Amino acid sequence: MANKILIVDDAAFMRMMIKDILTKNGFEVVGEAADGSQAIEKYKETHPDLVTMDITMPEMDGITALKEIKKLNPSAKVIMCSAMGQQAMVIDAIQAGARDFIVKPFQADRVIEAISKALV
Repeated sequence: MANKILIVDDAAFMRMMIKDILTKNGFEVVGEAADGSQAIEKYKETHPDLVTMDITMPEMDGITALKEIKKLNPSAKVIMCSAMGQQAMVIDAIQAGARDFIVKPFQADRVIEAISKALV
């Protein structure tokens, strides 16, 4: 059975890029969300094996959403996605329980490597 992934990013084209990389590599995308509050709702609905979470989003940012998801499921696996120059936020995310982070623009092999490592 394919691992189920929830994609969270406020940019639709970023979600599409990640979805494309994941489906080509045998993962099942069970949902998409455009902000942190949607991410929490989708997480409750879909119970994914892993979440890719953008850091900077409207409504609720990725780090806040990460903390909320960790409250729902302390063993939740979340990989943060960030643009260059967000190192301080990445450190906050790792301290809040993120498994890894990938930098935009995405490189397919790095995305797969991060997800594969996190799912072990």
